[in-house]
Amino acid sequence: MSCRIVALALFVSGLSELVTAQVADVRPVTDAMLSAPAPGEWLNWRRTPDGWGYSPLDQITRGNVGQLRLVWAWAMEAGSQQTTPLVHDGVMYLASPGNVVHALDAATGELLWEHRREFPDGVVGQGRTNRNISIYGDKVFLNTADAHLVALDARSGEVAWDVEVAEWGKGFRYSSGSFVARGKVISGMSGCSRYYDDGCFITAHDAQTGRELWRTSTIARPGEPGGDTWGDLPMMFRSGGDTWIAGSYDPELNLIYWGVAQAKPWTRESRGTDGDALYTSSTLALDPNTGEIRWYFQHLPAETQDMDEVFERILVDVDGRKSVFTMGKLGILWHLDRETGQFIRATDLGYQDILDVDPATGKTTYRPGKIPQVNVEIEFCPSFSGIKSWRAMAYSPETEAFYIPVELTCQKTIFTEVELREGGGGAGLGRRENIHHPASDGNLGEFVAMHRTGEILWKHRQRTPFNSAALTTGGGLVFVGDWDRFANAYDVATGDLLWQTRLPTSVQGFPISYGVDGKQYVAIPVGVGALSWSTIPLSLTPEKHRPNSSGNAVFVFALP
Repeated sequence: MSCRIVALALFVSGLSELVTAQVADVRPVTDAMLSAPAPGEWLNWRRTPDGWGYSPLDQITRGNVGQLRLVWAWAMEAGSQQTTPLVHDGVMYLASPGNVVHALDAATGELLWEHRREFPDGVVGQGRTNRNISIYGDKVFLNTADAHLVALDARSGEVAWDVEVAEWGKGFRYSSGSFVARGKVISGMSGCSRYYDDGCFITAHDAQTGRELWRTSTIARPGEPGGDTWGDLPMMFRSGGDTWIAGSYDPELNLIYWGVAQAKPWTRESRGTDGDALYTSSTLALDPNTGEIRWYFQHLPAETQDMDEVFERILVDVDGRKSVFTMGKLGILWHLDRETGQFIRATDLGYQDILDVDPATGKTTYRPGKIPQVNVEIEFCPSFSGIKSWRAMAYSPETEAFYIPVELTCQKTIFTEVELREGGGGAGLGRRENIHHPASDGNLGEFVAMHRTGEILWKHRQRTPFNSAALTTGGGLVFVGDWDRFANAYDVATGDLLWQTRLPTSVQGFPISYGVDGKQYVAIPVGVGALSWSTIPLSLTPEKHRPNSSGNAVFVFALP
C-alpha cells in the first residue's frame, strides 16, 4: 500500500461534506441480534456479549490474507483515540474523540450522518476518549465526557433523549460506552477520584426513554454489606471503584459481568485504611433487571499500587463449566466460575514482582518491601501502565486460546498524601520514572497466545508496544497493531506473521471484522493519545518515532 493512497484517502475523508441524511433499510436491533449477531455484524463492543473479540467470517484466510488491500479510510477527530466501530446492516457507527459520532457506509466510507456533542463550557470534552458506543432498537447510545447518556436515532443521528447521570463538575465522566441487555443500557462511571459522598457506580437506563432504572454503588458504603472493609472511613473519603471498561453478558444466566478499578488514593497509607476496600479491584456479577450484586470476587484486596483489574471479562465454557476469564495490569489470567464466582485458577505471565497468588484459593499476599510508604521511593514491576491494559485480548475457539497485547515496563515512584476535604483526594502520586523490565531485553512489546489452561502457545517480542486490542477471525487469524505504525495478522495456531502494512501513526483502538454483500472487511483504527503505552516509548525507545499531534483515522481493508 503506497503512502500516496493513504494520504489521498485521508484527504478525501476529511473533506467529505458533513450532511445529515436518513439511512434507509436499517433494522431495529433486537435482543436476539445482540445475543447471536449475524456473522457479518459487529453489534457489541467485542462483537458478542461473551466478549470474545472474535469474528466467524472466514473469507480472509491464512492463505490469502497477504492480498489484503486498502478499500477506504476515514479521518477522525483530534484527541485520544481508542475507538471501537460498530457495524449493522451495512452501516458503520464510529465514535471519535470528543464525543463525535459518524455513520458511514461500511462498504464505501461514504458519510451518512454526523453528531457532535456540545459541552457546557466548550472544552470539558474536547479530545476526550470514546472507547465504544452501543446500539439497540433504533438508537445508538453515546456516553459522554460530561457524564451524560445520549440516545441518537440510528437512521438520522438526531438526539432522541439526553440524560445527566452525574455531575461533571465533580470530575465524573465516561471514557467507555455502555452495554445493552434486555432493553437496558448499562454503563459504568469513571472519574471517581475526588472526595464526594456520591461514590462511583454502575447504572441501567431504559433504552426507549432514558429513565434510570437502577444504580449500584461500586464502593461499599458505611453500614452496608462490605462497608467495614474500608475501616471507619466516612463515605466522603471512599473514592475510586471506577468502571471504565464495558462489561459482558450471559443471556442464559441473565448476569452482567463488570470489572471494577482500584481504590483511590492508590496506596493504602494515603487512603487511611489497609482494609480490603470492597468492591474495588473486583469482578461483579450483576442482575441486569435490578442491579443486585449476585456475587463478587475481589482479585486484589487492599490493592495499593494502581494495579487495575477493570478490563474485559471473557465468557468461555470449559468442559461444560461456565467460566469467566480476565487479566489485569499484573498479567495474571484469572479463571472463575461465572455462576458462583468460585475461584478456579490464576496463571501469572511471570513479569510482576509485587505479590503471590495462592493456587488453591486465589488469595493474594504482598511480597516483602512491595507495600508503598508515603514519600519513600519504591520500585516495582509492572509500571502503572500494566503488563496488560485496556488493549483487550481476544479469544479463538479454534485454539481455545487468548491473544494478549503486553507491555514490559517497571517503575520507580513516590506516593504522596492527599487533602482530606470535600473535592480533595486524587491518586496520591508524587513522581514516576518508567524503566525497562529486567526480562525484556530492551523490548517494550510482547504479543502472547495463551491457552485457557495457562499454557503459552507462542509469543512475539518487539521494541515498541503492541498498542491495539486483538481481533481473532474464523479464517485462523489474529490481528493486532503496534506503536510503530504496523498492522499485523498472525496465524492463531503457529504465530507466523502472514500480513503486515504500515499506517500513518500508531495502530490503537479496537480492530473489527465485518461483512457487507458477501464481502469481508477488516477495519483498523489508528491514532495518538491513549495514555502511557503511547508516551513511554518516547523516552524508552527514543530511536522510534511516530506523529504525536494528529493522524486519528480508521482504515478498512479487504481482498481484491
